[in-house]
Amino acid sequence: MTKCENHYTGSNANITIIKAGGYTKPELIQKMKENKILLNVLAEKLIASDYFEVSKECYQAKIVELAVKDFDFVNGATTSQLFSKAANLKLQLCPLELAPYIRLAYFNQGEGYDAHQLKNQAPNGSITVASEILSEDLDVPKGFYLRRIQGNLWLRGYIADEEHVWNPNDHFIFCIAEK
Repeated sequence: MTKCENHYTGSNANITIIKAGGYTKPELIQKMKENKILLNVLAEKLIASDYFEVSKECYQAKIVELAVKDFDFVNGATTSQLFSKAANLKLQLCPLELAPYIRLAYFNQGEGYDAHQLKNQAPNGSITVASEILSEDLDVPKGFYLRRIQGNLWLRGYIADEEHVWNPNDHFIFCIAEK
């Protein structure tokens, strides 16, 4: 454990090693289908886009799951505030292609179905994969989040503008920088 990890491991952080890379886009999509991972239209759009690049080489990524409040944002934070604070803690944004591999590894995610889910908020139980915002165009998905809905595992794309404030209990996954 690095010295920086002490800043975020005290909050019951979930640190995991994810194996990724080595698949083409069609192979990765097939792997998700084989594992009954569902995609929403925005996830399909993002995977099909030129923004989504796959690594031919296999690699491992050390990730951590944290809530917005774990970064001392008790009233929530915008994406840029959250990403800036994470960078100060030596956390990195995840490569976009890592999200499907995280989804394939996170089979035990808690149920997130909520019949009364509010619009323009991260869904209950969702985990957003922190990744670079690749376009300011509001029609372009900003990234992926993981969700379990009535027992089904989803990889979902999302759209949010810079003004969006994430709630203190919203969860994110970041990569842990190597020494």
